Amino acid sequence: MADRAPLLEYEEGPAVTFSPWDGSNPAPGNGAGSAASARGAADSWNPVSDPERDAATAPGAQQQEEEEQVVAVFVVTFDTRAGNIVEWCLPHEVDLEGVEFKSMASGSHRINSDFVYFRKGNYFGMACFANMPVESELERGARMKSVGILSPSYTLLYRYMHFLENQVRHQLEIPGHYAQLEAFYEDKKGVLPTAMSSKGIPTSLQPLHWLPTVNKYMYPEMKITHPAGCMSQFIKFFGEQIMVLWKFALLRKRILIFSPPPVGVVCYRVYCCCCLANVSLPGIRGVPETKPYFYVSVADIETLETEVSYVACTTEKIFEEKKNLYDVYVDNQNVKTDREHLQQLLKINSADKDKYRKLNDQRQMLLYSQEVGGDCSTNEEDLFILFFMEQNNRIFQMLLEVSACQDKTLTADHVRSMGLDPQGDRIFLMDLLEVYGIDVMLVIDNPCCP
Repeated sequence: MADRAPLLEYEEGPAVTFSPWDGSNPAPGNGAGSAASARGAADSWNPVSDPERDAATAPGAQQQEEEEQVVAVFVVTFDTRAGNIVEWCLPHEVDLEGVEFKSMASGSHRINSDFVYFRKGNYFGMACFANMPVESELERGARMKSVGILSPSYTLLYRYMHFLENQVRHQLEIPGHYAQLEAFYEDKKGVLPTAMSSKGIPTSLQPLHWLPTVNKYMYPEMKITHPAGCMSQFIKFFGEQIMVLWKFALLRKRILIFSPPPVGVVCYRVYCCCCLANVSLPGIRGVPETKPYFYVSVADIETLETEVSYVACTTEKIFEEKKNLYDVYVDNQNVKTDREHLQQLLKINSADKDKYRKLNDQRQMLLYSQEVGGDCSTNEEDLFILFFMEQNNRIFQMLLEVSACQDKTLTADHVRSMGLDPQGDRIFLMDLLEVYGIDVMLVIDNPCCP
């Protein structure tokens, strides 16, 4: 399957629109939003010709098949009297408490369509949302639903996005028809651990498929993980601020990104932010994983209070006041922190500017080679991810070498060779040594002290 980003099609394509109808008959045809086209698209799920399953004989197919497993499929609707509710799900015994808020982001009533990634216990979820005007006083003029799935891994969820988009339109125009969702679940269903179907905190669940961590060689998996285009858009959106986010991500800080709906593109920023902290060197252990929570709501506050490191996004402005839940707050392109000792990390120094310039130079060279020479062996995503991984490897390689020396002294020359500013990155380096437990003595003079 092509690695085309649903995100890009969502952002750049026209918004999905629905014509008002009275609910007595299927909506009249209006292009992609018609009932006929929705039924046709929904009926397109054919397990016999599923391309992902056809590739099951490829190397590593067993692991990929496990990650493709769907442990639950559900439909969430907005009820004018009860609010967000789960109207249907498979399996029927699955615990979906809270999913009704995760799969329909706060403020979604103001937009026509969206998609969202989220976490539920030990699983990752993705849901597609749509909002259709209806001539119904009971529904207050609008019908809103989300159709989503849960899986042990976020890695391949985006492959099902178009199916879920078609299904949510189908559910809006012909509510209560779940045959295609049932067929999809039967084809993709995985084994549901007993603990998942009981209320409360899971007690014995499968290992999580987190984003790449510092003690794993994960780059080959990342190539099929991210949709093409999301990393380049991430860099363009934040500009030089990307270097600030890079430091906070490498320090495993709790990062919360706020943005009004649509939230789909912001979920990809969560993923991209975690990717900034990849290290492929062995020997870097005992570090808290940067957990991608993706979308969170006020219903997740209790869970976030227990986390020491995460990256998440929200559409609820009230989170800004709950400063105990995060270390870094990102309001669109404004990165800020109320932690006094982290304030200096918000400043972009000369070494940061130099790295950002090199990143853009490499991108321009890549684009030139693709345009003139037709070289498509490397894409922008490879370039961006490898750029930060190599930068991180460079830093940790030097720190490990110095820690192995007898005097364990890290000098200004060492710091410069790592691509850092001896003065501007002093606080960053001190925190880095503490977080990763590296035994090195920093002997860079502090200009603020006599």
